[in-house]
Amino acid sequence: MTVERASTRGDGPVREVDALVIGAGQAGLSAAYHLRRRGLAPHTGFVVLDADDAPGGAWAHRSPSLTMATVHGFHDLPDFELPATDPATEARVAVPGYFAAYEAKHALPVLRPVKVLAVRERPDGRPDGGPDGRLLVETDAGRWATRALLNATGTWTRPFLPRYPGRFAGRQLHYADYRGPAAFAGQRVVVVGGGASAVQVLSELGAVAETVWVTRTPPVFHEGPFTEEFGREVVARVDERVRAGLPVRSVVSVTGLGPSVAYRRAEELGVLHRRPMFDRLTEHGVAWGDEELPVDAIVWATGFRAELTHLAPLGLRTPGGGIRMDGTRVADDPRIHLLGYGPSASTVGANRAGRTAVNEVLHLLHPTPQPAAV
Repeated sequence: MTVERASTRGDGPVREVDALVIGAGQAGLSAAYHLRRRGLAPHTGFVVLDADDAPGGAWAHRSPSLTMATVHGFHDLPDFELPATDPATEARVAVPGYFAAYEAKHALPVLRPVKVLAVRERPDGRPDGGPDGRLLVETDAGRWATRALLNATGTWTRPFLPRYPGRFAGRQLHYADYRGPAAFAGQRVVVVGGGASAVQVLSELGAVAETVWVTRTPPVFHEGPFTEEFGREVVARVDERVRAGLPVRSVVSVTGLGPSVAYRRAEELGVLHRRPMFDRLTEHGVAWGDEELPVDAIVWATGFRAELTHLAPLGLRTPGGGIRMDGTRVADDPRIHLLGYGPSASTVGANRAGRTAVNEVLHLLHPTPQPAAV
């Protein structure tokens, strides 16, 4: 569903809602489901703005080589199971189809494509320009004013590329632009990164190319299943950082690399032999001190950063570079919730975050009357 384009210069109409969700990935759809289930009216009570042309979130942009058999964990959205799917189906086909069916089943008010440009305080028209308690959401399709904001923009649109001295004349790409092993057949490829994405790339390239795996720190392999107890420990450690306003670290830095289809395949191919991070790039490859290794390509599986640039006008970041959180809520502004951020950066975490955030948003919108003091 699309919306009529409107001016963003301040002279167009402002549509008012009680709650506004940015992003229609796992976390955004979970939040939208709970908002509707708890009684907020679609379009007039709440709305979901999504920058993509079609459903699917980040899944729609994944490599065609990522199949449902190699997806590293997926949890159903609330009140609708992912239909039985052939394991060979591309994840970029299966999951967007599931998201589209979910939006239709629950009649969620998702407007797309709508790109959010900035979120700021809405002045109330007084001479001092003071805020009126609502947030003004400026987009390329008009403006909305909302009492509560549930930000679920994820990380896919902000791939992280570290800087190293030197310049490489060959092909370089981030994992976000990786489209499978065929283009690298017969080549020598450096894969940079210690997470699940790097392992996926190694598990595919290892069958057609010579690979060199480099990581900044030695990878930690987690043996055995990810139990509920271990999961709670991981969430607690990530939560501790965001409560302190520190930048979010990668999940694998806490969990380590666990068993998966891709991991087992990479192990069978014998490509999980890690080398330390190179010192610099050269015209023809990478170098450690006096040792230079000629390579054909470098795949940077170096992760992503949270897409929060549109929230910059609100000044939420701490001097440490992160945003101080209390659960899903921004600690310094109870109107704003970040979903899929920190401990909720997984499909199961996103589901829980959507429910938790909506509970708090409803309390903000309709606070429970307190008994009079005696």
